[in-house]
Amino acid sequence: MKVLYFDCFSGISGDMTIGALLDLGVDKELFRSELDKLNLSGYEIIIQKKVKNGITGTDFEVIINEDYEKFQEKIKQHEHQEQHEHDHHHDYHNVSIHHHSHEVRNLKSIETMIDLSDLTQSVKDFSKKVFKEIAKAEAKVHNKDINEVHFHEVGAIDSIVDIVGVAICLDILGIKKVFSSPLHDGTGFINCQHGILPVPVPAVMEMLVESKIPYISENVNTELVTPTGMGIIKCLASSFGNMPAMIIDKIGYGMGKRETGRFNALRVVMGTLFEEDKITEEISILETNIDDMSPEIISYTVERLFESGALDVFCTPINMKKNRSAVMLTVLTKKDLEEKLVSIILKETTTLGVRVSCKNRYCMNREIVKVDTEFGEVRVKVASNGEIKKVAPEYEDCREIAMKSGKSISSIYSIVNEKSKYLI
Repeated sequence: MKVLYFDCFSGISGDMTIGALLDLGVDKELFRSELDKLNLSGYEIIIQKKVKNGITGTDFEVIINEDYEKFQEKIKQHEHQEQHEHDHHHDYHNVSIHHHSHEVRNLKSIETMIDLSDLTQSVKDFSKKVFKEIAKAEAKVHNKDINEVHFHEVGAIDSIVDIVGVAICLDILGIKKVFSSPLHDGTGFINCQHGILPVPVPAVMEMLVESKIPYISENVNTELVTPTGMGIIKCLASSFGNMPAMIIDKIGYGMGKRETGRFNALRVVMGTLFEEDKITEEISILETNIDDMSPEIISYTVERLFESGALDVFCTPINMKKNRSAVMLTVLTKKDLEEKLVSIILKETTTLGVRVSCKNRYCMNREIVKVDTEFGEVRVKVASNGEIKKVAPEYEDCREIAMKSGKSISSIYSIVNEKSKYLI
């Protein structure tokens, strides 16, 4: 499984993320052709190698049409620089040029633009997921409905290019899972569309709420984590912390624009998880035979056991002495919950004892991912082991949608499975 580790020692932004992913070896011509499918006009992009603190990385910059003259001046400067620097490769791409003012966009208009494009479904789904995450934060901060929020910085051309561009790069690289370090941000104040605001800006702070994302404030007097960067990494990373045991293939650096007094870049490490197909764990198996208890009480006991953390609970019909019909209650549990679940069995049932055995089991990597559907977000269980990968919609979510919509639960499963194809 190909994975990425985002080392956010100097924060994260949309342009830094694209720069780092391009630095990993994304084919620039393929990236451009995919970006053209968005059918978005009025901007230029500059992709170039830069050296900061003696380290070479990729700088990605979006120039919108209002800054056309400034862009032309940059072109001249770079062309002049190329005559003296043969060891650097500078790359410019003319997407289109139109002289018109900034459009004010809301979430619906951005989603429509993405849906009408010829981008792959996985790129569309991830891009919309990021925009929706940022929109929810902006709506909360400004006390508006999510569809009433008019984006300025988020809906600007450069942010649209950044978010969709990141999704394109991930798709091209074939990334299956992403991990991230804690997020490092600066302090002080930053001049934004809404005036001078504290760092982190309110939208970033809102996205941190109940996210369990570790956030570290550094003594750097500027913003290091932008709303776009925050939205991207929150929707992308499956966990935050130290880099997992992995075999490293490549490292990419995406250069930051601000002078922070130290190396300002995003480092992204690409590789494969170490011995990911040999994951085993020890579990306890609890068993007891019951022949003198109401089925209703057994049902209640099963519910209690699941609520208390049992991995699985099931009943098997058996015949006991004197050929009495009975059931064998079996509980699979992690060892640290063993005594707790035995106590529940002894309390809630008529049994006088519980058999305990320990077994090792092979496990696939498992995580819960949310996918967007016409009915809203639906949880999907994703399991993987090497090249083997499986997805399964969460029953409770599908059941709730079926009850509310009046559609059959099988049709809901089909819709969710179709939306989950990109996860395999």
